[in-house]
Amino acid sequence: MERRFPVLVLLVALGLAASACGPAPASAGPAATSAYSAPATQAPAAQAPAATQASAPAMPSGPAQVALATDPKLGSILVDDKGMTLYLFTTDTPNTSSCYGKCAQFWPPLLTSGAPVGGAGLDASKFGTTTRTDGTVQATYNGWPLYYFAKDKKPGDVTGQKVQGTWFVISPSGDAIKT
Repeated sequence: MERRFPVLVLLVALGLAASACGPAPASAGPAATSAYSAPATQAPAAQAPAATQASAPAMPSGPAQVALATDPKLGSILVDDKGMTLYLFTTDTPNTSSCYGKCAQFWPPLLTSGAPVGGAGLDASKFGTTTRTDGTVQATYNGWPLYYFAKDKKPGDVTGQKVQGTWFVISPSGDAIKT
């Protein structure tokens, strides 16, 4: 009986250690409140939400659709037609993405086939595109290549805001919102 107790303790400790290595529960993020306002326009989908883009962005079937939504803490921000938050990467240079490989797995680009289309409140002259190294075309706004964050799971999530001090949501003027 004396030998069984240490073995039992060891098995329980191993079970606890194994469960600690599992995936952490998803964070709701600061914008997961009912105060989130959906995009003003709902155009046909140009791309699947970020939750389905973890490894490789889906090829778009048309122009990327960008709209505005209101986050209770950040104000008016750019989102796609499904309400998924879009981000800019301050390491990028104008109209040139620097996020590839593992970076692009966590920050999938907003791809487009054709010129991106913006909803009410967005300046059409600020939309553009950049060709990525793999030949796909990424939507830009005010010269910033646009990205999703793979950990944003539903419209209104802004869990990528301020990640590593280089990823930020985007204002209607095309600037990073750093608050």
